[in-house]
Amino acid sequence: MTDLVERIRAGLAARADPAAAPAMQAYMKSAMPFWGVPKPTRTALLRELACRLDDPATVETAAVALWDGAAYREERYIAVMMARRLRPDPGRLPLIEHWIRTGAWWDLVDEIAVHLVGPLLQAHPAQAEPVVRGWMVDDDRWLRRTSVIAQLGARSATDVGLLADAIEANQEDPDFFLRKAVGWALRQHAHTDPEWVRAFVGAHPRLSPLSRREALRHLVARG
Repeated sequence: MTDLVERIRAGLAARADPAAAPAMQAYMKSAMPFWGVPKPTRTALLRELACRLDDPATVETAAVALWDGAAYREERYIAVMMARRLRPDPGRLPLIEHWIRTGAWWDLVDEIAVHLVGPLLQAHPAQAEPVVRGWMVDDDRWLRRTSVIAQLGARSATDVGLLADAIEANQEDPDFFLRKAVGWALRQHAHTDPEWVRAFVGAHPRLSPLSRREALRHLVARG
């Protein structure tokens, strides 16, 4: 595990772009510095290490070490990319919650929500749904955002009851990231079931203007 973590860190350092790093940090408003390594390059690095990513236990342990010991933001990006390789396991929910709470910004939280929480809801709904329902009303806005957007990739498998409950629990919150999440989740589901989205928006006059506008953006364009 230590060898894998050190290889990843060394790979990021070797690919660092000091000229790009400050702009990336400023764009993300991150207190943690960047190496300046873009996503395609991070993906290529993991591809080079593919032979060392065969053992799930090693991958998970290394991902945890990268996240908790991160000195550069790309280490946390890589940790999430590694976790995406693992089979969904409800026993990982406490770790995922820890990552959401400590990541606490959209670039990390959105990847975790869609690519780690979403698959868990599909594969293990009995274990994952009660946890996500708890997140809907948590004091942490990023857990609440996760509850709203976790099903973005579910399409026809979307649990609309869960989606509706997550939105209704947060529809009046003034936080920009929650209002944007509500609109995003509805807009995404409109590709699968536009009539459900139209009806939902019409039945919820307390949705913020931002959420409503985002939800209906493509539906208005279609007429």
